[in-house]
Amino acid sequence: MSDYDTVSAEVEHEEEIPEDHPRYQDLLTRHRIENGVEKGITHLQGMHAEGRGSAFDYLLGEETIPSADEAERVAAAHLLLADQPVLSINGNVAALVPSEMVDLADATGADLEVNLFNRTPERIEAIASHLREHGAEDVKGLEADARIPRLDHQRAKVDADGIYDADVVVVPLEDGDRAEALEEMGKTEIVIDLNPLSRSPQVADVPVVDNIIRAVPNMTDHARDLADASEAELEEIVEAFERERALEAAEERIRNGL
Repeated sequence: MSDYDTVSAEVEHEEEIPEDHPRYQDLLTRHRIENGVEKGITHLQGMHAEGRGSAFDYLLGEETIPSADEAERVAAAHLLLADQPVLSINGNVAALVPSEMVDLADATGADLEVNLFNRTPERIEAIASHLREHGAEDVKGLEADARIPRLDHQRAKVDADGIYDADVVVVPLEDGDRAEALEEMGKTEIVIDLNPLSRSPQVADVPVVDNIIRAVPNMTDHARDLADASEAELEEIVEAFERERALEAAEERIRNGL
């Protein structure tokens, strides 16, 4: 029996997972989601969502494909050009990439806002505290003093000076109906989703078909590389992007491995 066969998904600390394990990223995300449930950050339904994403990531080869890397660079350009960028945080996002989202916010001047489908005061505060533990200084989403039109569930609740007024919103692991509602509000949406056929990336201005644990650090790296770019250079990057081509490239990889 190899050492890989003895690795359990139920590790106490993620450092116990060997980085050279062939399914390292899958084991890492699984562990973080399970840990998030224990902390009250992630809802049990988030475990099912993570399982679906893991299947698509396997078909993508568990790597950032070229079209996704291009989309991540375009996403960084959008955030740098934005007047009021906001990064939306749900339970799975908080569990998987808390410090990475804080880094992206720092690199782009974006706000962080907690937004949940299964919303309770306890979960909101637990996620906000978790983000603060990972370096966030200010977390929005606690006020929820505005509503996204035409949504009846809890994800309609947002901060007036956050997602409601934002011009560019990063909505990772997003519900399709809220993505559609944000599009109708005229916002530029950057969606991170491993399924190119789901509603969220289909309505996104920038669909990023990649695992969030790779996508967010890549976006941060691109933002830092573009920090000194002129507004004209950033706009050129944005205008050259073809969202349909990015979706088609991801679907081709998933269907044919090409």
